Amino acid sequence: MTNITKQHIGKYTYLYQSTSYRDQQGRPRNKKTKIGKIDPNTGQTTYTQTYQQTHPNPPQPTPTNQPQPTTANIKEILDNTKDYGPHYFLTQLAQKTGLTNALKTAFPTTHNDIFTLASYLTTQNKPVMYCQDWLTQNHWPETNNLTSQKISHLLENITETQKNQFYKTWYNHIKENQNIALDITSISSYSNQRTECEWGYNRDNEDLPQTNHCMLFGETTKLPIYQTSYSGSLSDVSTLECTTAKFQALFGQTDAAFIMDKAFYSQKNLNLLLSKNIRFLVSVPFTNNFAKEQVVQERETIDNLKNLVLTNGDPIRGVHKCRVWGKQGVKLWVHVFFDPQRTLNERNELFLLITKLKSIVATGVEYEKYRAKIEKYLIVRKSSRVECGYTVSVREDVVEAELATSGWLVLVSNYVVDVQLALDVYRMRDVVEKSFWQFMCNFGLDRLRVHSDVRAENKLFVAFVALILSSCVHNVLREKGLYGEFTFDGVFLVLSRLKSVCIGGQHILRPLTRVQRVLFEVFGLPVPVG
Repeated sequence: MTNITKQHIGKYTYLYQSTSYRDQQGRPRNKKTKIGKIDPNTGQTTYTQTYQQTHPNPPQPTPTNQPQPTTANIKEILDNTKDYGPHYFLTQLAQKTGLTNALKTAFPTTHNDIFTLASYLTTQNKPVMYCQDWLTQNHWPETNNLTSQKISHLLENITETQKNQFYKTWYNHIKENQNIALDITSISSYSNQRTECEWGYNRDNEDLPQTNHCMLFGETTKLPIYQTSYSGSLSDVSTLECTTAKFQALFGQTDAAFIMDKAFYSQKNLNLLLSKNIRFLVSVPFTNNFAKEQVVQERETIDNLKNLVLTNGDPIRGVHKCRVWGKQGVKLWVHVFFDPQRTLNERNELFLLITKLKSIVATGVEYEKYRAKIEKYLIVRKSSRVECGYTVSVREDVVEAELATSGWLVLVSNYVVDVQLALDVYRMRDVVEKSFWQFMCNFGLDRLRVHSDVRAENKLFVAFVALILSSCVHNVLREKGLYGEFTFDGVFLVLSRLKSVCIGGQHILRPLTRVQRVLFEVFGLPVPVG
């Protein structure tokens, strides 16, 4: 039996002559031969020359009731099909964490625009100028227009009062009342019109003016709490007094403790924290004689079984003792740690470096590149007694002085008594360091390309909101042990495949995949219903 069938491939509908028969074993078979195609615009049928020669009056295919889609129809369908998953996910996440309420309280008229821009920074590693293009591809009904001009206007009109109201509402919601990690970094700028940009110690060794950006991060909630900026010429030590004053003005007296690295240590800062009854745990730099004295006192006795302190890696040694601070006789706890494995590794690395430097002196290759280190560790003298014309000796005193504190850590606190707890709390500062890296790199803030202080500060604020969102995602992935199955970008790639189609003003949600459904359940968010 022979009949004509149709098959849609690409933009054309092809016609086939289908002949049914049985083979030698009696099994049913079917043979298909292409005989023509139907034009998608005119609906006219064109047959192949071979088929026309054998069929002078070929039959016309049965017309369908539905018109063939045109290019305009296809474009309309594509324009009305948008990514739905990222909007729904971030909106639900913000409501669950209290971020939505904090934004609405502080920004009653612009909270949607701020949240949209922060969501863009969270999901896209691109400049904000492309936010409008991103909106055209995403279902984001609250904000349909965020052009470069509108973003500039938004960043110019966020006030300090509004931001402070946001910080207060946000802090009261998450109730981080334990340990607050504090850190500071430099943000370079190409602008010569920003008054806050000044030359100072640049952590990235860049020849650019900068601002110093300080952030407070909750070690329990693992969420950012507060941020502020200072002139680029100020040192970390000098910013602490202003930061604590702002913190207490906004949030009042709390039981939260400041966890700080050695950049914030000074006698003045410790006196300041004690006078304000602020709990603290701070690392003491080995440029300070006090830290060196602790190492000298403990060097001979610390490597003992009773002093074992557990870590995620190799165990280390730790001791603690009470010291009297200042004329008031305030008691402080000093925690001294020794990592023998790190000491050995750093000694071997330095010995290998010095061996390499001696080889460079002999060959002359890359001498200028390593000149500073050669002059630091080696003494090169001219000598007619040797064939090469010079002698090389190692500055043993410099090497031993550098290794004297290798593998040692000294912490001072007015509230942590237990040595194991002191180390655990201090190492949780890793939360802040990772967040700063994310803050700088993922949000495009390693260089500020704005030409006014107001816009720069407010761009940093929007990025702070984005950091809250991204921290929430990272926290769940970490706590649920999902980093083996998902990356941060992979989460939003899966979510972007959840589409919605607008037909006649009605949004129709496509079915969820199993992975998408699992993501919403893992994050404790309601599964979207079409």
